[in-house]
Amino acid sequence: MIKRYSLPEISRIWEDENKYSVWLQIEILACEAQAKLGVIPAEVVPIIRQKARFDVQRILEIEETVQHDVIAFLTNLSEHVGPEARYIHYGMTSSDILDTTLAVQMKQAGELILQKLSELKNILAAQAKKYKDTVMVGRTHGIHAEPITFGLKLALWYSDTQLSIQRMENAIEHIAVGQISGAVGTYDHLDPSIEIYVCEKMGLEPAPISTQIIQRDRHAEYLNTLALIAAGLEKITTEIRHLQKTEVLEVEEPFGKGQKGSSAMPHKKNPIICERVSGLARLLRGFAITGMENIALWHERDISHSSVERIIIPDATITLYYMLYKMIQVLKDMTVYPENMKRNLEKTHGLIYSQPVLLKLIEKGLSREKAYQLVQKNAMAVWETAREFTDQLKNDPEICQYLEPSEIDLICNLENRLKNVNYIFKKLKLI
Repeated sequence: MIKRYSLPEISRIWEDENKYSVWLQIEILACEAQAKLGVIPAEVVPIIRQKARFDVQRILEIEETVQHDVIAFLTNLSEHVGPEARYIHYGMTSSDILDTTLAVQMKQAGELILQKLSELKNILAAQAKKYKDTVMVGRTHGIHAEPITFGLKLALWYSDTQLSIQRMENAIEHIAVGQISGAVGTYDHLDPSIEIYVCEKMGLEPAPISTQIIQRDRHAEYLNTLALIAAGLEKITTEIRHLQKTEVLEVEEPFGKGQKGSSAMPHKKNPIICERVSGLARLLRGFAITGMENIALWHERDISHSSVERIIIPDATITLYYMLYKMIQVLKDMTVYPENMKRNLEKTHGLIYSQPVLLKLIEKGLSREKAYQLVQKNAMAVWETAREFTDQLKNDPEICQYLEPSEIDLICNLENRLKNVNYIFKKLKLI
């Protein structure tokens, strides 16, 4: 597992103690169900429940010899339970507890990720409202386009996060299935009611059909969901990294007291958290691809997926949880520079109004081609001379045939350009 990025609340899910605890729950529940059916003596269940316990180190010690984790676990249980242990795991196969437990753990991890996504969504909502009217330039292809507000950028990330929550909820629903169906999924030595009983108690749905395993498209969907959420975080970090560039400097990620930016250059404040999150998103995409590779297995099962899942599923959940934790810090405590946004907005001397001028000329009766030609001619002159766009337009005789100076001033006005910001926020239910 990835230790560096591990946070205790999610890493505990993947520790042996939690895994074996779930194994034990499943085994005891299966015994209860078997006893209700009269398959095993009812009087052994209280004994099993009372005596059954495990020791992680002892299990690992046994596993060194038997080379089978479930057998090692069952052997350790029998050391504590005694003769009644022969009824534990009766008619079951290893995957009945392995896959059902994995579903429980993935559900547990997914619910923690949902909590962090909800926290992120709330912070984005608050920041979007705060900066709803903070005007900045919109950029397409990295070039100044038309004005937007920083609040709109945050509102977009808020909407993305809402969709991430929906995806995560769906992924949890689809992974939260268990099985107690035996060696090849035929219930040959088990009554199907045992599966229903165990799954209900564990907060799972019984798999509609299983072989020796729960089918791995469910796990692949879960991993792809994590990768999609990570990609959304990467989208945010890529934007912040650009906005933190020295020549832009509109937004900065937090820089703590005593923090150092460079071993060589004391002046540096680098966007290291955003860069880290961008890098980790690539890791999540790799895990997602591996999850897809695990879908096609031999016949009713092989274990080519097993060794991989023991790494990628814990690491994927821990990594994404950490990414969300860090991005919450960044978005909550980032520094925003409205004056720099205004200064950058004005760098093109009003060229951000080229489209409304174009549309007004069309409205006056010019063809689109002619109007475009007139506006582009003046815009290119501004690029070369750094003259104000409005002055350039007012001094063009052709433009003045169609537009009065007062009309040009009215068109090249920020308030008129951002009149629908409130509409967008209302659509998102942010106001």
